[in-house]
Amino acid sequence: MLIYKIYKALYGLGDKLEDHVRGYLSHYPIIYALVGGTGIVIFWRGVWHTADYIMAMATAGSLGISSTDLSLGVWWDGPLSILLGAALLLMTGVFVSNFIGNEILISGLKGEKKIAEKTEKEVRTEEERLTSVRSQIGSMHAQMATLKQEMDQLLEVNGKTKV
Repeated sequence: MLIYKIYKALYGLGDKLEDHVRGYLSHYPIIYALVGGTGIVIFWRGVWHTADYIMAMATAGSLGISSTDLSLGVWWDGPLSILLGAALLLMTGVFVSNFIGNEILISGLKGEKKIAEKTEKEVRTEEERLTSVRSQIGSMHAQMATLKQEMDQLLEVNGKTKV
């Protein structure tokens, strides 16, 4: 229960910080993009370095190299980059949208399935609905064009200018 309260307090602070940072950076879109891009690069650099270090440690024994002989630098370089990059991304509000994407979030909020999870029948039904809507819009467009022609003719008969 205590951990949950601590998490909730930290989440609230982080949310307020994100709102403040996003509000400020939204007035400077180029700086916003630079900070967000830097966060992405630092995050993935950390993932890359951590994976390299783990692979070097895993293969060191099979190559007859002692794990203390590895000259990879410090072990915490990768994890620190991951934390720093994640902090930048979370503060700017780019973390979730970069890794998940807006379409997935919106479809989740609407309760829709991903296209990969939809059956062929569901996809065809959705296509048929879209085709039906398009034809209705086309029909309405044609009706409006006819009405406009009729109004222009009536206005012409009455000596007024066309619409």
